[in-house]
Amino acid sequence: MSLFLSRIMAALDHGGDTVLFHHDDTTMTHRQAAELLSRLYHGLSGTRGTVAIDAGNRPEVVLTQLAAQLRGAEVLLIAASAGRPARAAAVETTGATLLTDAELTTLAASPLSTPDTLPSGVTTIFPSGGTTGTPKLIRHRGIYDGMAHIFRPDGTRTVLVTAPLTHMTGNAAVLGALLCGDTVVLHRKFDASAVLADIERLRVTSLSLTPARLAAILDSPSLPHTDLSSVRQLSLGAAPLSPRRLDEALSVFGPVVGQGYGLTEAPMIAGISADEVLERPELLGSVGRIVPGMEARTAEGEVIVRGLSMMEGYHGKPPIADGWLPTGDLGHFDEDGYLFLHGRSGDVIVTGEHGTKVASTTVENALLSHPRVRNAAVFAIPGPGGEGELLHAAVVANGPATVDDLRTHVRETLGGEHFVPATVDFADSLPLTAVGKVDKALLRSPFWLGHPRNIA
Repeated sequence: MSLFLSRIMAALDHGGDTVLFHHDDTTMTHRQAAELLSRLYHGLSGTRGTVAIDAGNRPEVVLTQLAAQLRGAEVLLIAASAGRPARAAAVETTGATLLTDAELTTLAASPLSTPDTLPSGVTTIFPSGGTTGTPKLIRHRGIYDGMAHIFRPDGTRTVLVTAPLTHMTGNAAVLGALLCGDTVVLHRKFDASAVLADIERLRVTSLSLTPARLAAILDSPSLPHTDLSSVRQLSLGAAPLSPRRLDEALSVFGPVVGQGYGLTEAPMIAGISADEVLERPELLGSVGRIVPGMEARTAEGEVIVRGLSMMEGYHGKPPIADGWLPTGDLGHFDEDGYLFLHGRSGDVIVTGEHGTKVASTTVENALLSHPRVRNAAVFAIPGPGGEGELLHAAVVANGPATVDDLRTHVRETLGGEHFVPATVDFADSLPLTAVGKVDKALLRSPFWLGHPRNIA
């Protein structure tokens, strides 16, 4: 019997009429969530195999995930940041039954039905960011019983979630809150002013932000007028954070700010607390030390990891077991075991408010499908003030083409704003390396002059 599912069911039962979700200016109690879970469970009675969920942030997303897992089905969560080709490929590869917002609404109107027994475990599949151009499907299983051991009943926290529930960060945040009997303030989309308003209005105690979203909070005109005294934990992750912004966050929120480092394949690898940074300011540029249960080292400069938070493996591939996983990140450890990242081994750009990994080849192929593009190279450049990575395209055209034409073409081809180059330069030709490949290092170098590392 799944410890995770038994703990979830017990938490819903124990929570009674305490609020579980604040969402869309309404509330949902634990009792109401348990009833909705029962209806969703009944609605999925005829579903077999894998269930794919592609929907916006609403309580039904996580509750449908749980209902399907109570049925013994595997669940594929379609990332909000995935492009159209990647979404279709994930569903086709798994043979999943696709549920969108419309289907979730229909399922929620089903009669009540309660499972007699619980399956032995649960499996959730997350598509990778597509760092090789085609997303890998990451299977997580053991992590859920691990969560059931780590997250104990508490009920004292109010957790604000803006990350998509179909991403690992948002999904784990809500499941952790459920296991603890806490309250979730769930936003459909990120808006800095709305986040600050709810922190004050609902006395939010915990939240997690990407660097891009933290920057929006710190730059918001609402910030100086917001009471932040309820916040006891602010977790930062999904992409590298500039030391300047971490320092600013510590000044604004106080000693409650922590930074984590992980991958969808291994959600928790390293972490660093506010106390560590405040005691040793030179650690502002570190992502911390390796967490208990995980191991990490470098191989030819690349960080490789293994341990308890690891995925079961990639869908259709053998389990990874105790093997080492290359992270794609370049870094080094100092003498005290603190990890510092300073680049990436692959042609991968971490961009957008979700810290999404975008393969440059994916965007290049989209550009090359335009009839007036002869050649294209896509690479990362630092955002304003050196914060965050933006996509830049160097394009060789074979006819009249404008920046707007090309950006619109990529948007329509891939279906996600984070795939669209922020800037485009036109050139007569692209430089080549000695072996005839486009010399992206040469193209990239002028943009990174004056930056201490090749990530932002």
